[in-house]
Amino acid sequence: MKSTLKQWLMVATLLATMTVQAESLLITHGSVHIGDESAATVQDIYIEDGVIEAVSADLSALTADRIIDAGGRPVTPALFAGITALGLSEIGMVYEAVDSRLNELYTGLMHPEFDVRAAYNPHSSVVPITRVEGYGYTLLVAAPGDRTLSGQGSLVRFDGGFDSFEGDTSLFVNVDGYSGNKIGGSRAAHWMLLNSAFAELSVADDDLTLISARGKAALKSARRDGIFVFRANRASDILQTLAFVKEHELRAVISGAQEAWLVKEALAGTGVPVMINALDNLPGSFDALGARLDNAALLNEAGVTLLFTSGETHNARKLRQVAGSAVANGLPHGVAMAAMTSLPAEIFGGQPRMIAPGLRADLVIWSGDPLDVNAAADQVIIDGRLDSMKSRQTQLLERYLPSETGLGRAYINP
Repeated sequence: MKSTLKQWLMVATLLATMTVQAESLLITHGSVHIGDESAATVQDIYIEDGVIEAVSADLSALTADRIIDAGGRPVTPALFAGITALGLSEIGMVYEAVDSRLNELYTGLMHPEFDVRAAYNPHSSVVPITRVEGYGYTLLVAAPGDRTLSGQGSLVRFDGGFDSFEGDTSLFVNVDGYSGNKIGGSRAAHWMLLNSAFAELSVADDDLTLISARGKAALKSARRDGIFVFRANRASDILQTLAFVKEHELRAVISGAQEAWLVKEALAGTGVPVMINALDNLPGSFDALGARLDNAALLNEAGVTLLFTSGETHNARKLRQVAGSAVANGLPHGVAMAAMTSLPAEIFGGQPRMIAPGLRADLVIWSGDPLDVNAAADQVIIDGRLDSMKSRQTQLLERYLPSETGLGRAYINP
């Protein structure tokens, strides 16, 4: 017994004195988009222990545990998936699989303290489905329900962790016509309630009527340190949002913004970014009678900061097509690439998302231009580790893809 204990102590001492060899990866001959608006250049990338250590035209003198020859293929930071409920919504029609919104709460109050991060599930099947398509992070949404203030979220990484949140708290606000129908029957009710809720920030807790004491504290915190995401499409709603943001000195982003081009000068003058779906080109509602495909190009020409979102969770991986459509309709390619990689992290206070020494190694090697729907993610790298490139969809494909003409694999596998 004593000798066994002595042996274990010797092993422990030896392990404690050993130098831990960090896992390293070398990507050679990549057409590297660093994540800003600059053009791609052929470079090598050296990664060690999850961090980019060097980016240079020739790092062939370095040794690494694994070497990948990109062969001239594009290499980018892992993409931003837009505003989604990834990890909060598994199957929309199954109540216990949806945790993204607040509906019919018995209190009748607005609850800015409602925080969807408490329900985030990184093991949701939708997360790897999106990740293997080249995406590394998203803005986790408190989806519109029956409250003007939907609640809080933030950026979240697709690294499989339960606490993978980063950046500033985002408070989601609905001021569009669709949700106005649920709040008193008019979008004007949103502004009435918002102004009243902000007025309650200066009253005693005992006198609160629209928010609780905890909601008051959460709203104060968001106004001081967070960022407000207003959902608005109609030009008049966008202008009303800009006036509210100015009055209350808020950091803000406007999502939707289908008629933003109509008020592009006002947007540019305030510096408020917009998140748009560049595929919107038809009047799908009375909020979007002015929707057009070159919305992104017109906003960029006016000096408005652009991001992209599709409004979808289960198809968030198609956001590349949204950005590609913006490029096809006049938006510079470099601007679209920045909007899909580094800009969202910068705006929402997350870790830098660029290919540069000292930064987190979340990268993608593509078969072709990432904004071309014919291209695909050949290899996703998250925190310096190669993704398995497997998801529920790839596993179903392997299971049922016919290997013989006429019969599915289900019929020929035991």
